[in-house]
Amino acid sequence: MIATRRLGKTETHVTRVGFGAATFGNLYQAIDDGAAREAVDVAFDAGIRYFDTAPFYGYGLSERRLGDALRARRDVVVSSKVGRRLIADQTLGATAMRDGFAAPLPFRVVYDYSYDGILRSHEDSLQRLGLARIDLLLVHDIGWTTHGETNARYWDQLTRGGGFRALEHLRDSRAIGGFGLGVNETAVCLDAMRVVQLDMILLAGRYTLLEQDALDAFLPACEANAVSVVIGGPYNSGILATGTMGEGPLHYNYDSAPTAIVDRVRRIEVIAEAHRIPLAAAALQFPLAHPAVACVLPGLTSHAQAERTMQLYRWAIPDAFWADLRQAGLLRADASVGVVRGVEAIDHYERADGGQDR
Repeated sequence: MIATRRLGKTETHVTRVGFGAATFGNLYQAIDDGAAREAVDVAFDAGIRYFDTAPFYGYGLSERRLGDALRARRDVVVSSKVGRRLIADQTLGATAMRDGFAAPLPFRVVYDYSYDGILRSHEDSLQRLGLARIDLLLVHDIGWTTHGETNARYWDQLTRGGGFRALEHLRDSRAIGGFGLGVNETAVCLDAMRVVQLDMILLAGRYTLLEQDALDAFLPACEANAVSVVIGGPYNSGILATGTMGEGPLHYNYDSAPTAIVDRVRRIEVIAEAHRIPLAAAALQFPLAHPAVACVLPGLTSHAQAERTMQLYRWAIPDAFWADLRQAGLLRADASVGVVRGVEAIDHYERADGGQDR
């Protein structure tokens, strides 16, 4: 089995590797229902028990597919998101690409972070999933990166408009096990921790082999406030999974990879090859070494990807690899590095100060 971690002060525990179901919304390319179900079957058999989705992924398609695949399963933890409500729209075509999703369902998005909007979004997600419970609700894409100059209005909905209060009500009534944010930026997380007790933050792409600025303020604040972190996008949209040597486009942060990023990944690849480890294994395991990080959440599409993910999670990475990255200036000196042995993640960390956390 895979080791688990408790989220914040909740009673909810998640496996150290989770299943990101954005791909079930036909992210970048269409998949069929059978492939989605097979991916969940393989992941479950391998010990993964945490599955994440959102209304935005395929405009409801991911939630429908994930619910169908999990309905007969027990002892799983499911998270979905709030902040975007889906409105049926007869003018939308059935095959067009929208927001990176191929052939999404015929709904359009309305942002709504208000008290009523949060409660309605929760109920709508239960209906699409066909499940009696969503364990974790995450406020999706609040912050400047998504909303720009309009963010102040949506932040006001969350705070003075009662959005956070609705989430507290759901948690206090045990309708959900906990709540947090699901975002791609750290500044709004720091703002949120000042006004509400979060249980977790799903942070995509901002603490990886390529990006460690989260060590400055974000991760210390999470530790100080007992907020657990789930790291999504450990491959930074793909480049840390594919590397730079193969054919095909290189993606970083949901776009084409800039030259500086390609060069940096190539330097990491050279060191990984010298130690005979897959670049993707290092990328998957690296975030797990930080004491605040409970889980890493790669997006999975097929049974082959699920099987490969478990191989990468269990891959033995020597201490010398991390030391060489530091020597080359490719890994911050204060970044924790850890070890995964056998079939279970060992909750043991080597830190820059020589201390240990368990």
